[in-house]
Amino acid sequence: MTPQGTSLIGQQAVIGDQAVIRAIDPASGEVLAPEYPGLDRDAVARACQLAEVAYATYRESSLDDRAAFLEDIAAEIEAIGDDLIERAMAETGLPRARLEGERGRTCGQLRLFASVVRAGEWLDVRIDPALPERAPMPRVDLRQRHIALGPVAVFGASNFPLAFSVAGGDTASALAAGCPVVVKAHSAHPGTSELVGRAVQAAVAKCGLPEGVFSLLFGSGNEIGQALVADPRIQAVGFTGSRRGGQALMATAQARPQPIPVYAEMSSINPVFLLPAALQARGKEIAEGFVASLNMGAGQFCTNPGLVLGVKGEALDAFLAAAGEAVAASAAQTMLTPGIHGAYEDGVGALAGHAKVREVARGQVGEGPHQCQAGLFAASAADFLTDDALQAEVFGASALVIECADGAEMQRVAESLEGQLTATLQMDDGDLDTARALLPTLELKAGRVLTNGWPTGVEVCHAMVHGGPYPATADSRTTSVGSAAIQRFLRPVCYQNLPAGLLPEALQDGNPLGVSRLVDGQRKN
Repeated sequence: MTPQGTSLIGQQAVIGDQAVIRAIDPASGEVLAPEYPGLDRDAVARACQLAEVAYATYRESSLDDRAAFLEDIAAEIEAIGDDLIERAMAETGLPRARLEGERGRTCGQLRLFASVVRAGEWLDVRIDPALPERAPMPRVDLRQRHIALGPVAVFGASNFPLAFSVAGGDTASALAAGCPVVVKAHSAHPGTSELVGRAVQAAVAKCGLPEGVFSLLFGSGNEIGQALVADPRIQAVGFTGSRRGGQALMATAQARPQPIPVYAEMSSINPVFLLPAALQARGKEIAEGFVASLNMGAGQFCTNPGLVLGVKGEALDAFLAAAGEAVAASAAQTMLTPGIHGAYEDGVGALAGHAKVREVARGQVGEGPHQCQAGLFAASAADFLTDDALQAEVFGASALVIECADGAEMQRVAESLEGQLTATLQMDDGDLDTARALLPTLELKAGRVLTNGWPTGVEVCHAMVHGGPYPATADSRTTSVGSAAIQRFLRPVCYQNLPAGLLPEALQDGNPLGVSRLVDGQRKN
């Protein structure tokens, strides 16, 4: 399958007439064909109108039909074969194994949501039967289910061209909820986006669904994205990207006559706490694991460990020496785009030029364009606590080690942190008391707390939380990974005293859908 340079509005392939997007191979600087002319606001409106029309039918599609649709999307993506991997390699500089794994994750999460849809627990059915004889006041018949919010705008991410892009987690969970999706493709990998978009488009047609269930839009700059969020037919937004980008979309969403939720995953430095017993016993091993996580994918993961905290002393010095040695030996890696590489260089330069920061080590200098030279820096906790700029995320393989005077100062640093996606405890049995004291703070600061592992690598499963307090995400009550992600695109509706003939299937006596229901406070299947 070869990219054609088109947007997809429903079942139509559309060539825009606005500024052109050109994919660039970051490993060589080569401009890749075809060009992608951007759309105008009228085209955005057409996609949103189709989505609104589709919503009326799609939101009430049967559980089996909707699940089969998600499974068909996965099958269509797999059917593209090597063409998809090769195009993604050319547009991102990522290695084949990483992209094949990401394709597997993308299809896996589509199938996960298919199983979630069929199970029906997301409907959260609650039935409180009428109690006409209750004194002093009778109770009317009350029944509740969740319904889809409406058309959803999804913004593809730069760092995951498959798993967080056109058919990624936001799209999969919104479609699972019964929401049509209009995707704004990321300009860094347009060919990859079109190929996946055509797979979704084919699945829509195969399943006989309304064409507006899915559209894919291209547009350079911010105009198309802002127009999409501002369109009154869009009822929610899924976004993964920079804090500035997320904040801009949130401002637009809140300025609408009808404000809508923006589920934005934006910024995190993912602190790692090196507790004393663990640091003393296995500091070198921890250092090696840390640098491996730091360098994964040139550090272009939202869960990259960008902040490390330890108590000053010989053990922390030994950790710094081992980590510095590993960083110095790190080969340069191609970054996703020239823009990301430029921002990384600016961020590392700011740390290197900071009066209160010292450079511990830099990785090897690359020979090709747009390559990340890993960086490790250190500063005192006292200086970190007085300079908010040191909390800024550097997107790439860069980390700052904070040297704390004692455990109490480490606690103060933890309390000063912004919201995070993750917080990691490297600990041994002798650190239990210290960890117990830190844990309440970390629960308030992060969406995922882990011990003796590394935050890079996010399992797609039922228990995963990929979210956290602002600015990690725009809404700390949600996750963008895992089956609970479907909840972002649902809302509850209560039906009071409706005749049996008007009740939705999920709420009818006899439980025709066979889903789990809470009946008069008791769980029944």
